[in-house]
Amino acid sequence: MIDFEGASVAPGGDLAEIRPFAGIQYRGDPLTRVLAPPYDVIPPAYQDELYARDPHNIVRVILNRTPGDAGYAEAGETYARWLAEGVLAPDPTPAVYLLEQTFAAGDGPLRRFGLLARFRAENAERGVIMPHEHTRAAAKEDRWRVLLATRANFSPIFLMFPDPERRFGALAIEAMARPPHTQYTDDGSVAHRLWRIEDPGTIARFQELLRGPKAYIADGHHRHATALRYRDANGPEGAWTLGYFTPMGVPGLLVQPYHRILSQGPSLEEAQARLDGRFRVTRAAGVAQAASSVAASRAPRAFALAQPGAGALVVESEPLAETLLDAAAAASLRALDTFFLHHAVLGQLLGVPDSAVSYVHSQAEAEASVAAASCRLAVLMRATPVQQIVDVAEAGESMPAKSTFFHPKLPSGLVIHPLAV
Repeated sequence: MIDFEGASVAPGGDLAEIRPFAGIQYRGDPLTRVLAPPYDVIPPAYQDELYARDPHNIVRVILNRTPGDAGYAEAGETYARWLAEGVLAPDPTPAVYLLEQTFAAGDGPLRRFGLLARFRAENAERGVIMPHEHTRAAAKEDRWRVLLATRANFSPIFLMFPDPERRFGALAIEAMARPPHTQYTDDGSVAHRLWRIEDPGTIARFQELLRGPKAYIADGHHRHATALRYRDANGPEGAWTLGYFTPMGVPGLLVQPYHRILSQGPSLEEAQARLDGRFRVTRAAGVAQAASSVAASRAPRAFALAQPGAGALVVESEPLAETLLDAAAAASLRALDTFFLHHAVLGQLLGVPDSAVSYVHSQAEAEASVAAASCRLAVLMRATPVQQIVDVAEAGESMPAKSTFFHPKLPSGLVIHPLAV
């Protein structure tokens, strides 16, 4: 067993080999104008804003707004034109890329370091790259069409790995002794600094470090599934894709909660009556107080319900709540607040169908929904601990949708990876 910050990871196969590559980058355009978040966190209004911001914004490739087949064709043509015009160009030599992100969290700033490198997508059965999330057919087909149109990866697969001896941090600090290759601050006030690492000796040390542990997909399950499909269609060399590798057990690996917004459901009074006996239910003034209480709760299960104009309830499980779950469910899933909420509370106790559930990842969005009375209830969640993500992956299970939100997201278009075949 490898232990990191109290988390246990079962031994497994070696991490797929990482390799340097000649990344394709923007030349001349200010990065604040042309980069974008991953496609799946860009709502329509922000997509329009990014379109208007700059004619070279990467959103035109990763989330083209022309409908149907024409949109994928346009994305491919746009990318090819930018290459031909020199808007984008490959680096002169292969490298790996060290990315530092500095962001506000809690009482002060945090920093997260990660390595952008080429790696092989692997089936979960090999015990090398470990997923924890269901993938959806429509999203996979969308990413497949973008991949075929461009033959490139614009957003890395976010992977985390155990590093109990803090070797990665030591290598990162050494590589950061010289000025960064580029830097910018995004719309969320996250500061990014990027270093190109070309030295064969330094690259070999990163390769050796990542050769030992398995890696867990934090974000990018649909991109990884698409990479596997591309490998199956093009042979082993088609497995090479773009990854971002960051160590676990460090403060900068921040997981935030995904809150639920319910379009229908009981009143708080009705909910309390249905929850009493299995849960300890206490009143809170509103979303902010309830979210704070839930985040601090040490109960096995905890969440809060907020109703427009009626305050909130903080809900913490008592021992009898365990009987609401199917005893045959995997222990790794039973431990999850999100699994418990969806399998034991929303439908079973509160009569809320899946169709009435939507998701927001920020407390501010939940507060806004309650303040505007645009929902029946908001469900405020705790963040899923990294150890629970590892446990689900090790058990070969999949979490409910929207169980984790890693912050900050990785920018799309910062370093583009051309496919090997």
